[in-house]
Parts: sequence; C-alpha cells; structure tokens
Amino acid sequence: MEACSSQGKFNVTTYNAVAVAIITPQAFAGMWINAFIVSVLCVAWVKKRSLNSNEKILLVLGCSRFWYLCIAWVGSFIKNIYPCVYFHLKIQIFSAPLSFFNISSLWISAILSVFYCIKIANFQHTFFIYLKVRIDRIVPWLMLTSVLVSLGISVFVYMIVDEAICDNKNCTSTGSLWNLNIRPDQHLFPLYFITGIAYATAFAAVISSALLLLFSLWRHKHRMQTKSGKNVSVDAHIKAMKSVLSFFFIYTINFIFLILSLIYSLKKEKAVMLFTSFFHYSLTTAHSLILIFSNPKLEKTLLRTLSCLKCKICMRHET
Repeated sequence: MEACSSQGKFNVTTYNAVAVAIITPQAFAGMWINAFIVSVLCVAWVKKRSLNSNEKILLVLGCSRFWYLCIAWVGSFIKNIYPCVYFHLKIQIFSAPLSFFNISSLWISAILSVFYCIKIANFQHTFFIYLKVRIDRIVPWLMLTSVLVSLGISVFVYMIVDEAICDNKNCTSTGSLWNLNIRPDQHLFPLYFITGIAYATAFAAVISSALLLLFSLWRHKHRMQTKSGKNVSVDAHIKAMKSVLSFFFIYTINFIFLILSLIYSLKKEKAVMLFTSFFHYSLTTAHSLILIFSNPKLEKTLLRTLSCLKCKICMRHET
C-alpha cells in the first residue's frame, strides 16, 4: 500500500512502476515530435523572417503540446516515484500549468482545423467568402483569445485546488497530504463543468470544420471525376480526405478519453486514469505525426533527419 513515512521514505508499488514505464515512452515520443516541429519552424522563421498562418498555428501548437507532455511526465514521475515530495509540494503547481497547456493545445488544434476548412473548402456563401479573404488576419487574434481563455481557466484551476486543499480537515496533520478527502460536490464539479465546456467547444469546432471540409472535398472530387476522369488532382483530393478523416477519428477518440478522465478522476479509479492517460498521450503524438506528414516541408526535413541518423548509426557499427 502506498504510504509516506515520517522519515521521508517512500514505497514504489507495482502500479507506480508500471505507470511510469507506460507514460514515459509516450511522453518522450510526443515531446521529441513536437520539439522537431517547433525547431523546424523556428529555423524557417529565422531564414524567411516570417511565417504563414498555417506555420504560426503549428508553431504554437507544437510549443503547447511539448510543455504539456513535459510537465505531465515530470508530475507523474514525482508522484509515482517520490510521492512524499509530490504531496509536500503544492499540487496546484502541476495542475494549473497542465490545464493551461492542455486546453490551449486543444483549442489551437481546433483553430488549425477551422483554418484548413476555410482555406481548402469551396463554398459560395457570402460569410464563408469573407472568412476566406480575412482568415490570415483573424488567426493571430483567435490564437491570442484561446491562450487568454486557457490562462483564465488555469487560474481558476489553481484557485479551486488551493481552496480544496486548504479546506481539507486533514491537511495540517503529518502525512495526510497523500489522502486528501476533497468532496467533489463542494469543489470539483464547477471546475469539471468549465473544463468540460472547454473540451466540448474545441471538439465542436473540429468536428464541424472536418465535416464541412469532407463534404466540400467529396463534392469537388465527384465533379472532377465526371468531367475528366481520374487524374492527379483527384488523387490529391482523395489524399486530403483521408487526412481529414484521420483528424476526425483521432480527435473524436481523444475527446472521449478526455471526458472519461474527468469522470473517473472523481471516482479516483487509478487503473482507468492510467488507461485514459496512455491513450491521450498516444493520440496526441499520432496527431502531431499526421501534421508532419501532411506538411511537405516538415515531412521532407523529418525524412532527411532520419536518413542522416541512420547513416551515422551504420558508420558507427562499421567502425
């Protein structure tokens, strides 16, 4: 059983070891992939002195996901390996930044989906044409709004968690920080309600833009096939539809696991929380990989980097 002794000793259970072993490769893979996206775009920014709207969104998304995975892994490692240290720290030190980077990454990815929809889809509605013309100017303001809203939610998280800990009757007794008896109906329901709204808003934006884009691509592909048969443009539209479908399914599954994590964190089901965290990290990493292979510049740089690493490894084996 997990416990912290008065001498500061700790016991690492099988669950703790398994949790760290499962989360570590997922978190490090996601951090490496998003760090790659950020580094490539920063180099391009230095060379060109500017970035287009798509690259700006990818840059902010890569940064938010990198720091989310980094803080999540550090918090999970300390919590499972050094529980005394973790619970003698302020828990809100981890919860508030995690909430900020998690929600901001979700909303930035939603902005990316909306951006793709407006740029690629072909609708003749007046408002849609207006958005297509002004989307490059709107994107920075959308990202700023998402960051500010995420910051506001993270401040609310800090205040709620701090109030929940301070109101706990056992918080002043020795070793009781491990077993906080926080009543969900008193503190956490408002927090979970606001977090759920943030998740649902981003999910609605992604699903709506993905469905609109799929409809537009399918209609345009059908028109080209009836006029000129199968050609390169049709193949490109089919590839784009596959990418949009992959975004759609990944984001839907990710949203389901985020909601499950909220529900089962109230019930304090450790096994389910570990399961949902594993899939959340995996889906986040998979989405970043799809973004790389959907961008010719990022894909070319990644393949070149992997080929260079392969050559260096082969040279070391030969020597």
